[in-house]
Parts: sequence; C-alpha cells; structure tokens
Amino acid sequence: MIHYKVVEVSTVTEERLEEAINEWTSQGWMLDGIHFAMRDSSKRPAMAFVLFTREEEENG
Repeated sequence: MIHYKVVEVSTVTEERLEEAINEWTSQGWMLDGIHFAMRDSSKRPAMAFVLFTREEEENG
C-alpha cells in the first residue's frame, strides 16, 4: 500500500527545501513533488508543500 507524507515548509529557501528533502528521503520516503503557495503581492512563494510517498505492507 502506498503511504503519503506532506511536509509544510513555511520559509521557502533553497537550503530549507534541501533540508526537508534530505531528511525525509534518508528515512525511506521518495520525493513525489513540490507545490508552492504564492502571495498575491510577491513573486516569492509564501510556503511550500513537499510531497513524499513510501510503499508499506498492509497490517492485518
């Protein structure tokens, strides 16, 4: 069964995104994508949602 993890990154910088990706992939999660929430008044994202997946066996 595929499990999903969503990690919210409130400070969107290259370094913070790298930290989140490295942290979760080292725990066996696969990067699935990144979605950015934009501000109306800025070209810089207000936050990012980093999506991961992992295959896990079903219990029971």
